[in-house]
Amino acid sequence: MTWKPTDLKTYMASVRPQFEEMLAQWVELPSVSSDPQHHDDIWRTATLAVQFLREMGATARIVKTRGYPAVVGGWTVGKQHPTLTIYNHLDVQPAQEPEWRQSPFTFRKEGDRYRGRGTTDDKGPALTALFAARYAVEHGIPLNIRFLWELEEEIGSPHFQDILNQRTLVSKPQSVLVSDTIWVSRTQPAISCGLRGLLAARLTLRTGTTDVHSGLTGGGARNPLAELCDIVHACVDAKTGRVKIPGFYDDVVRPTRQEMQGFLRSGFQVSRFKRAFGFRSLRTEICADLIRRIWTDPTFEVHGLVGGHMGPGVKTVVPPSGELKVSMRLVPNQNPDRILALLRRFVKERNPMIKVESDGKLEPFRGITEGPYAEALRQAVRDGFGKEPAQVREGGSIGAVALMQRAWNVPILFMGLSLPEHGYHAPNEYFDWGQASGGMRVFAHYFNNLAKMG
Repeated sequence: MTWKPTDLKTYMASVRPQFEEMLAQWVELPSVSSDPQHHDDIWRTATLAVQFLREMGATARIVKTRGYPAVVGGWTVGKQHPTLTIYNHLDVQPAQEPEWRQSPFTFRKEGDRYRGRGTTDDKGPALTALFAARYAVEHGIPLNIRFLWELEEEIGSPHFQDILNQRTLVSKPQSVLVSDTIWVSRTQPAISCGLRGLLAARLTLRTGTTDVHSGLTGGGARNPLAELCDIVHACVDAKTGRVKIPGFYDDVVRPTRQEMQGFLRSGFQVSRFKRAFGFRSLRTEICADLIRRIWTDPTFEVHGLVGGHMGPGVKTVVPPSGELKVSMRLVPNQNPDRILALLRRFVKERNPMIKVESDGKLEPFRGITEGPYAEALRQAVRDGFGKEPAQVREGGSIGAVALMQRAWNVPILFMGLSLPEHGYHAPNEYFDWGQASGGMRVFAHYFNNLAKMG
């Protein structure tokens, strides 16, 4: 058989029922990596992934780590041909938000929409790439295609290096394609060219042994929650987001004027951003400033303050301890270890009794925007979606990317298919056939473009 782009439409129509059935099976396995209660669901998801690959005619196996496993598989059509590794993850975020309008782990089809946790992040895109790969192999594209599906991405990829260390099972490719990013809008395809890193931390303070009556002790007793709030105020300006830790911005690489001009041409709209994420107001309504803040600037965010009375009503006690959960999104060339050291020193100078513990770290990543691989992907997007892709950056983090770059030192590119309205990490998540079918076209054309590069 030979590569015929015109056959793609017929192929996609024929495989759509199978795509939907496989997505439904995956979605109904609650592979929540952050919750130990779903340990067995993670392993069932990995087992089903191996089954899917083998049913498609690919090789597949589970790769064990000190934590949750990964799944590797694919097709080797010839050792003389180049090899592409496609990365996705199969673990998902928790789904405990009260806003869900359906059971999050029950698959539901509504016309061209597929609802359920994991549909867009990242099981739908993973299946999209898989179906495109089978088409490419069946139509004689001379490219070895391998899949690397992780099951710990949502908890920061703590054991991904274990996977890369097993070189006989996970060998070095010529290039990598990551399908786990978001477009600016449905009408504007987007190729991400960078990721922010992450440093998560817990700040804990204990000043007593038990709750005490605020009337009997208030004024004399130290209040750990108030002191933790004071540290937050010292670390970040809550109104502007400006981080006040000395040295925090020293290594930041600012976007070039050319990059910013490209970002502004992406079609990003403040009003659409607010609507997609349900914001009533923002720190800025200026488009360029907002883009800079969410794609290229580091941050300091507070995620939770734990301690004292958490139930209804008021309980007039001074608590004995408190815990503050924070994180910092980092950008090139910030180093998570250096930032952690800066945070610890800053906190210690102001309150030596506060203990600062790392709760995970990911390095930022800056991808390629020029050269044959970048042009091959841009051309594939033009062929797949009929429009020039925007070059953007991703405000989020993918821990595996920097590790693959360090281990393999090969071109790593991004082709995500998720949209802001898909509910990425939010309630009522969904994926849709328009993105899946367009994505299959993009992947198939990209496979062919890589094969022609040799």
